[in-house]
Amino acid sequence: MGRFKFLKLLFLLLLIPILLVANNREKYNFNSQWLVHIGDVQGGEKQSFADKDWKRITLPRAFNEDEAFKVAIREMTDTVSWYRKHFKLPKTAKGKKVFIEFEGVRQGADFYLNGKHIGLHENGVMAVGFDLTPYLNFSGENVIAVRTDNDWKYKERATGSRYQWNDNNFNANYGGIPKNVWLHITDKLYQTLPLYSNLQTTGVYIYATDIRTKSRKALVNAESEVRNEYDKSCNVGYEVCVYDYDGNLVSTFRSAPVVVKPKETVKLKAAKELENLHFWSWGYGYLYDVKTRLIVNNRIVDEVVTKTGFRKTRFGGGKIWLNDRVLQMKGYAQRTSNEWPGVGISVPPWMSDYSNGLMIEHNANFFRWMHITPWKQDVESCDRVGVIQVMPAGDAEKDAVGRWWGQRLELMRDAIIYFKNNPSILFYESGNESISREHMLEMIAIRDMYDPYGGRAIGSREMLDIREAEWGGEMLYINKSEHHPMFATEYCRDEGLRKYWDEYSYPFHKEGAGPLYRGQDASVYNRNQDMFAVELIRRWYDYWRERPGTGRRVSSGGAKIIFSDTQTHSRGEENYRRSGVVDPLRIPKDGFFAHKVMWDGWVDKEKEHTYIIGHWNYTSKVTKPVYVVSSGDKVELFVNGKSKGFGKQDYRFLFTFDSVRWEKGVVEAVSYDENNKELSRYSVKTIGDPHHLKLTFMHGPEGLFADGADLAILQVEVVDANGDRCPLADNMIKFDLQGPAEWRGGIAQAIDNYVLATELPVECGITRILIRSTEQAGKIVVKAMAAGLPSAELSLISNPIEVKDGLSQFFPSEKLTSRFDRGETPLTPSYQDSKVDVRVKSAIAGINSEQAIHSYDSNELSEWKNDGKLSTAWITYQLERKAEIDDICIKLTGWRKRSYPLEIFADDELIWSGNTEKSLGYIHLSVKPVQTDKITIKLKGEAKESDAFGQIVEVVEPNAGDLDLLRAKGGEQTNNELRIVEVEFLETLKK
Repeated sequence: MGRFKFLKLLFLLLLIPILLVANNREKYNFNSQWLVHIGDVQGGEKQSFADKDWKRITLPRAFNEDEAFKVAIREMTDTVSWYRKHFKLPKTAKGKKVFIEFEGVRQGADFYLNGKHIGLHENGVMAVGFDLTPYLNFSGENVIAVRTDNDWKYKERATGSRYQWNDNNFNANYGGIPKNVWLHITDKLYQTLPLYSNLQTTGVYIYATDIRTKSRKALVNAESEVRNEYDKSCNVGYEVCVYDYDGNLVSTFRSAPVVVKPKETVKLKAAKELENLHFWSWGYGYLYDVKTRLIVNNRIVDEVVTKTGFRKTRFGGGKIWLNDRVLQMKGYAQRTSNEWPGVGISVPPWMSDYSNGLMIEHNANFFRWMHITPWKQDVESCDRVGVIQVMPAGDAEKDAVGRWWGQRLELMRDAIIYFKNNPSILFYESGNESISREHMLEMIAIRDMYDPYGGRAIGSREMLDIREAEWGGEMLYINKSEHHPMFATEYCRDEGLRKYWDEYSYPFHKEGAGPLYRGQDASVYNRNQDMFAVELIRRWYDYWRERPGTGRRVSSGGAKIIFSDTQTHSRGEENYRRSGVVDPLRIPKDGFFAHKVMWDGWVDKEKEHTYIIGHWNYTSKVTKPVYVVSSGDKVELFVNGKSKGFGKQDYRFLFTFDSVRWEKGVVEAVSYDENNKELSRYSVKTIGDPHHLKLTFMHGPEGLFADGADLAILQVEVVDANGDRCPLADNMIKFDLQGPAEWRGGIAQAIDNYVLATELPVECGITRILIRSTEQAGKIVVKAMAAGLPSAELSLISNPIEVKDGLSQFFPSEKLTSRFDRGETPLTPSYQDSKVDVRVKSAIAGINSEQAIHSYDSNELSEWKNDGKLSTAWITYQLERKAEIDDICIKLTGWRKRSYPLEIFADDELIWSGNTEKSLGYIHLSVKPVQTDKITIKLKGEAKESDAFGQIVEVVEPNAGDLDLLRAKGGEQTNNELRIVEVEFLETLKK
């Protein structure tokens, strides 16, 4: 071989690796250098429009962000606003495809590029994408303009229909462009984006099948929708590279090359079994980077990086399995806005991680986002921190018909396509109220079309008798099932302001004191923190008692309504909802710590915790109840080392010490097991007088960035000489901000909630305020001053970022790390069986015996009842075997209002007599244990009627068939009715 030919060959061989790593795909942060104008304008879409007087901002940014928590939700500004941006493309874009991705706009938006109308997007929720290529100036300036309209009564232009979820009760109206925008530049042969609205594309789909958790193996599958916009066919290779969390290459696999014709869209697939996998789990946000590549002539022409996780799920038998371990759902029905004062929804990703990470810190495991699909930033945050998600489409408080149903189907389709690779989503929610069987089947079909292998159950609220639904659960009540799992979709609607400790200390908030709500008593919406925490313990007890391991029919847990206080429909004295266990600034209330104690376990408790509710700063005249929440079997209280005895135990976790006289010093609670072995302890001490201010900055792990959108949180505490927070301090703090930053303020009790104020009080000794960076980097100094205390000062430096021609490659979430607090899913069982149920073989009754099966058919929408005569008010159950029944679990019609006087017999022996308690579902009757296979339940007199939960309002359509009887016509007429929804006969297992 000649020397020239040899050198040429050597050069080509050296060149191949370089060509292989070349990738034509570029992604840019498109949030910088926007202009905003509130109000409609003529010609705002034109490239030549004079916009020099418009306000310059960095997205995401709602035009009405100043109203976040300042006004009631119904008073939020709903009007037209315009957003414009001037930008230039890099030289590398010429001859390529250019797409833009809006993560969401509110409500309806028209999009223009260089004066041309490029599209309309109206659902106000989901992401939308546009192909900008035909309209771009590749060698000069471009202007993109967006006209948004967040009218509460916005109507879809093509049909004149409103959107069901554009609702001024629950959908805080942060208008304009409150979510991120990205620019994508690709080759003409490319993997599509998962943006079905407008682009009609589905993107990349990564999923695992044949998952074996013990051996840590799974078949990893990759699918890419590929489009060829060249005028010639391309012979395309498909390569998949999987990288672990630390960036190490796990495996590379490929499919055979495929010829993709001009203008053709195809799906390319490859799969390989991988070993030594780490499975995503609760509190274990293990994620992989999966790079899918298109290769033509040994050159990578397109590479997409999909961050995802692998996990195994199963839904059935009334239970939920994650990675082959049963999990009871313990979490919150959170407003999708997940908002903060002064900025609304639009916070940097690190704040999403901070907020959502608090879930893991107090042992919650899931969000059920309410009514509306969550923001992509929150979804990705939950992936990282390890929080399970229930993802809705969009709805209000009922099933939909006509165009409303069509809108919901389309939104669910788009959301599934957009989020199908996010491992934290385990459930799709088809409605916030029961939907018809036909509608459920339509939703299942969408899931099966776009996410057939994602391991996600699809269901709806309620769905108690529709077997096709894969999960269900009512809003307030306790449901049990032996079929698809049931968990409460929202329970405990009570509210309590963080500022109010109790009745015995400043500000001396008497429990329930507050204005009427719609002319009715609203005391449960104006609780103090002692009683709010006690109520949370009381409510969780119902779900704990019916947990897996307590029989064949179980509850899979529940979502307490609201994690963080929210600018949505309230019932208490403030203009926002205070049902959260943290306030709008994510400062915990005592309920947060109560849940931490009760929720530390997949099902059964796994760690011991004790917590004393409240503080220990009173006066010598005060004698008060002390409430302790503990996972122990009994709790002893000490004041300055002297025992005050053992507390009265209620609702399993609550221990009450009725009259404890205050003494300056330390109060301590010690928990024990049944054998008096100490399990855990917790103490609270008396704090000294206010001495100075303590300032602490909270920001992202890499610091504060000068992008015009990043935020820092300044925490301010009034502390004593030892640096301990003073729990009763309410000092007014005056702030001074210097440097390249924008004041966004905090929140405190007032008519306008002190939103954006530079002077506001601490509450319970603490507050937080937000400052936002500008586009200029530099030193930021905040000074805090309070009368009678020395002033305090704190500074930080904002870091510069590079923006060129409106484009940036700064990605705020790029350096955020996952949380691994709880470790990988344990291989041990999550519960021990404590009870078994003995099935009913048959039943006869005083009347309607053919309907007796309805009282034990695991369908909570069916019942057996008599005809109102005492002589027929009995039913006898024949069990499938003789057993020593000691617990009868029963759901009686009218459970919330009605108390039934009953007698229960084993054969002819009386084993229980009394009046049943009112409840939010099931009650347990501890009966005399007798070996029997025949049990009779008999009414011995007329039932008593009154609502034990009078202020609990369920917002649903009236239904004459509702078995809680609240809305049923004639439901208050008791006569001598015996009505049974479900009954179970339980045997306690010997320890």
